[in-house]
This record gives sequence, structure tokens and C-alpha cells, in this order.
Amino acid sequence: MEECISVFDMLKIGVGPSSSHTLGPWRGAERFLNELREENILSKVIRIKVDLFGSLSLTGKGHATDLAVMLGLTGADPEYIPIDSIDKTISEIRKNKQLHLAGERMIAFDMETDIVFNKNFLPFHSNGFTFTAYTPDGEYESTFYSIGGGFVVKEERTNAAKKEIIKCAFPFPIQNAVELLDYTVKENKSISEIVYENEKSMRTEENIHNELMRVWNTMLECMYIGCHSEGILPGGLNVRRRAFDMHQNLIGLANYSTPQEWLETIRKTEVKFRQILKWVSCFALAVNEVNASLGRVVTAPTNGSAGVIPAVLMYYMVIENHQAGEKEIKQFLMVAGEIGSIFKKGATISAAMGGCQAEIGVSSAMAAGALCELMGGSPAQVLMAAEIAMEHHLGMTCDPIGGLVQIPCIERNTMGAIKAINAAELALETDPKNAKVPLDKVINTMWETAKDMNTKYKETSEGGLAISVNMADC
Repeated sequence: MEECISVFDMLKIGVGPSSSHTLGPWRGAERFLNELREENILSKVIRIKVDLFGSLSLTGKGHATDLAVMLGLTGADPEYIPIDSIDKTISEIRKNKQLHLAGERMIAFDMETDIVFNKNFLPFHSNGFTFTAYTPDGEYESTFYSIGGGFVVKEERTNAAKKEIIKCAFPFPIQNAVELLDYTVKENKSISEIVYENEKSMRTEENIHNELMRVWNTMLECMYIGCHSEGILPGGLNVRRRAFDMHQNLIGLANYSTPQEWLETIRKTEVKFRQILKWVSCFALAVNEVNASLGRVVTAPTNGSAGVIPAVLMYYMVIENHQAGEKEIKQFLMVAGEIGSIFKKGATISAAMGGCQAEIGVSSAMAAGALCELMGGSPAQVLMAAEIAMEHHLGMTCDPIGGLVQIPCIERNTMGAIKAINAAELALETDPKNAKVPLDKVINTMWETAKDMNTKYKETSEGGLAISVNMADC
């Protein structure tokens, strides 16, 4: 069975702090509204109850899962909702105990009783959630699963799909790294060129260009906002934003008024090893501080790991290649998206299923491979770069303090970005014929590690730093 996953499936625009705990439930709520329309009962609904299970329950408050489902039920789109309207919408629901269902009609809704946190796990996936709509004629119930990266599935439809032969529309259907490498050899194309051919089977070239640039501009704006915002992150841990001070120390006195002018200004700054480390870290911190404050980010492949890919691409543009522009941006994003899709097919991109290796590890591998191609690496070296990056994230647990995507999540993005750059450089200096560990083997190892990992280290806040350092310590 071949699974077609687009670059735009792996790089989604949404709202923080979590792709699996915020964006996924939000999208699930939208799908539930569509089901109510299909059943012709939307206009009859008088009450809705939401049950959150497993990891969504255990860390749902810290990940704003409860807020996400409410916003989704109003019909708001996470990709386009004005960020500054979120607090007002939630405050009105809380105060009035009413929800503007699908943006069409008001229903009674008490977030204290109509959103239920159930610590038990559903068998199919650790991120399960059920919507129940009540009408004068009875009830309608539907269960969804947020499987990471904003992807949402239903158990019955997933199982039904397994019984069918699914034909992929891509001219180059890819299930693993070996298949991808074979295509590059047979077609004498780079990885980005293979990916581009696949994308053209679904979209026009103009649409691909526009959407890739929209993804990048969202990333750039996110870094810009993060580097120019100071204060304390919400949630109760009293985490102080660091990107602002770090950025001020790096850029000094400078005049600019747009994100693009800012990028050009950074190109003129001093470049030494320590400054490079600081700039890359600053970019990654900036993104994930925006993510932690319910800002707009690009899941890459998740919200918790959203800072790695933009930080590494920005590094290439402001440090390595001052002439880099749209061509290189699109090339980078296509390679990164394809590598991410191979990890999703062969393992997982959900921290609730695989720990942080599934988020920071995958994002680091995506960035390493993409950077390697931009630096002139062969397809074999690109896949080697991705392998090296993941190999040194194997076993990384997910243990967020207070269930918030802040500690250790924000700093881990800086480490993932630096490892990605290092992995790309190592691959560029290595003959692929001498590689001992192929990418598919490390993906399989990651999945086996995920299955062996104790549940308390899989985004439940029941182990590791989450219990060694509690809210009172902060």
C-alpha cells in the first residue's frame, strides 16, 4: 500500500502550541461539524460534550487542547484565524457559557463540564477524543485520533482503508528511503526534483510556488515576531522569553521595518563560530516562544519541533549563501517535507507515540537532509545527513513540565537545529559507499525504540523532568 503524503501535509500552517494536542483536535472539531452537516442535524444540536482521552487528557491543559476544540467548534480556521481574536473568543465562551456553533447559532456550552478529561487511554491511539452532540431526537457521537503533525484519523476508516488497494497518484510513489534513492538514480534527478514532479500531479506549478512561499513567509514572520517580543510566556512556569535579548545582543543598532529587511540586515552582521551558534539558537527559540504563546507557526513536522527547519533554512540564507532566494527556499522545503513523510510512513511523528525522538529527531533529520542538498550533496548524502541527525536523537523522551510546550521543548529546538547543520556537514564529507547505517534502518530502529519506551515518557508529563521539576519549583 503506497501512501501519498504531500509536502503541504508535512508543513502545515496553524496555531501553537502543539500539532497533535492543539491543531489535531481543532481539525477534528471541524470534521465533526462536517459530519453533523452530512447527517442534517447541525441545526438541531442543543449541546455538545467533548471527551479527551490519554495523552490529550494528561497534558491537554498545557497544550490548550480544550481551547482548540472550542475554537474548532465555532468554525474558526487555525490557518487564518486572527491570533489576537483567540483570547476574546475563549473569554466570551467562558463568561457567557455559550458557544457560537459553526459560526451559525448559539448553544449552551460550559467548558468546565462539557469538556471531560479522561486519563484512560483508548486502544487505537493515545490521542483519542470523542464529540457527542445532543439533539431533541437523541445523540450523535464520533471519535477521532490525533496522530501527530496535525493529522487526524478515525479508527473505522483507517481499518477499512487497509483492506483496499490504494493507488497513489504520484508518478514516483515513495514508501521508504531506498525507493526515493532509486528514483533519483533512474531519473537522474535530485530529491527536490523528484518531489516536485510528485507535487505537480496534484497542483499547478503556480500553486506549488505560492504555497511553498506562504509556508516560508509564515516561518520568517514567526522568527521575526519571536525576536521582537519580550516578556513571560503564558502557562504558569514563568518562562522568560530569551530570543528578544539574544537578538538585541546580536544585531545591535539597526534600522529595518519588515521581515525581509531584517533578513538582509542579519546578512551584514559579524560571522564567527559563536555568533553562528547564537543566531541559529535565536531563530529556533523565537519560533517556539511564539508557538508557546498560541502564535501562528508551521508544523515542521509538529508544533513542538517547529523551530528547527526555519532556523536551519535561515542559517543557510543569512550565513552560507547571501544570494539564496525563492529557488533555494522551495528546494529546501520540498526535501524536508519528503524526508518527514518517510518517517511518518515508517515510524511516527507523534511524541505521544514515540517520545521526542519523533518530533525533534524527525525535524532535525528533515533539516539536515534539506541543508545537505542545498550545500551540493548528492541524494545519497542527503539521506545520510537525515540518518545521522536521527541516529543521535534515538530514545529522546517527551517529558514536558506542567504539560506545557516550554521546558525542555523550546531549548530542544536549538539543539536539533545545531545537530542538523552538523549532520549535513558530516554527510558532505563522507562517501555514501562507506555509510554503515541506512536511513530506513534508523527509522525502523526509532519505531522499535518508540514501542519499547515506557508510556510515562511519551508526552504524559508522568515521568522525567515533568516530575523531577514541578510547577512549584518554577
